[in-house]
Amino acid sequence: MSLRLLQSKFDLKILDILYFIDNTNFSIMPDIIESVIKSTHIFNDIALVFYPCVIKASPKSDIVMV
Repeated sequence: MSLRLLQSKFDLKILDILYFIDNTNFSIMPDIIESVIKSTHIFNDIALVFYPCVIKASPKSDIVMV
């Protein structure tokens, strides 16, 4: 008999992130979001199932959701 650890999946929505990186014309990219998530201590044991999706709140907005 072998023991299995429980696994769960959940959705994480991050709101109100600026679309442009401070003082530049570069937009926020999914790889930047992924690196920040991986470097945050509360997400130490979390594995991303897929690449983060960056979506603008509205076409003219400078705010995104991940």
